[in-house]
Amino acid sequence: MALNARRNRQLLETAAPLLIEGEQVELTTLAAVGSVSVRKQALTAAVVGVLSAGTVVATVRPRPMYIVVTDQRLLFFDGAGGGKPGRLQMNLPRPYVSAAEPKKGFLGLTMVTHLTVAGQEKGLKVTFPVQTRGDGRRFTSALPVTR
Repeated sequence: MALNARRNRQLLETAAPLLIEGEQVELTTLAAVGSVSVRKQALTAAVVGVLSAGTVVATVRPRPMYIVVTDQRLLFFDGAGGGKPGRLQMNLPRPYVSAAEPKKGFLGLTMVTHLTVAGQEKGLKVTFPVQTRGDGRRFTSALPVTR
């Protein structure tokens, strides 16, 4: 199940002013972008636990982002509120991005891939949640394979 029609329309409306003349949208989806270290997760849980006397449990997760794949670029929009797409966070030229073969994530419920951007040392982890898991293969097949 991909984005619902309303959310897809909102994403396309947000991206439209940024598109170059003749640029075509190929895919719209939602994914968690980035990774959070175990150390940061443990530290956050400990601090919140101490400050709340154990009554609150905190978790840290990668940032949800709406992704628009065009024939020329990958556009990442803030999706932290879970609602309408927010501001443009990243704009990556498609020829400089490659993707690792997607793998099943936690309990096979998610789809995970790693993007490599030319000139950057560190890759970017992209995790497709249950709702957009099917978009994971479509997303990676639109990009060259990381070697």
